[in-house]
Amino acid sequence: MSGSSIVPLMVVVASFWTISTDAIMFKLQPNTQKCLREELRKNHLMVGEFEVTHVPGQKVDYIVTDSKREILSQNTDIDKGRFTVVVESHDSYEICFRSTVPPEIRGVPQDVSFNSKLDEEGKGYETMGEAQKMKPMEIELKKLEVLSESIVQEFGEMRSREIQMSDTNESTNSRVLYLSIFSMCCLLCLSIWQVLYLRKYFKSRKLIE
Repeated sequence: MSGSSIVPLMVVVASFWTISTDAIMFKLQPNTQKCLREELRKNHLMVGEFEVTHVPGQKVDYIVTDSKREILSQNTDIDKGRFTVVVESHDSYEICFRSTVPPEIRGVPQDVSFNSKLDEEGKGYETMGEAQKMKPMEIELKKLEVLSESIVQEFGEMRSREIQMSDTNESTNSRVLYLSIFSMCCLLCLSIWQVLYLRKYFKSRKLIE
């Protein structure tokens, strides 16, 4: 593999706040890997749709992993399709596309189109509306209700992480303070020892009384 890069998957971030997402497109150079990374919440259902331009002799693979490098989904020699991943914990996830070209072939860049959808988009509101005989306005209100709950949950998790980071910072500051005090004490002791040693040395040489 001659190269690798990571691109922030902004469409996934946007999907926390909107009902629809836009596809992200990029060029995948021969024998390189490009990854899309995002942090997702617990119990999310992520649906990924991809399409890769076909080039004879070249193939593209994809793999979805979490922060522990556990494989959640993968496929080889893809051209067009989709995958579904259930996010079991709040974690950072990567979707990587890798190009493989045989040595005897001169590779060319391939266009990759990727679109991600979260579970807010896959709840089947239209089917639910028909089953419960809901009006179009009521379906839209239901979508807004679910979206609002998702936003509130996200803010709650952000607040929890902020508190955790604040506690970590306070603990780190205390440790740094103790280390600074210890360092100052060591320097003070070393300075006193140097003064006593030099005084004794000069006395032995009868340079001072």
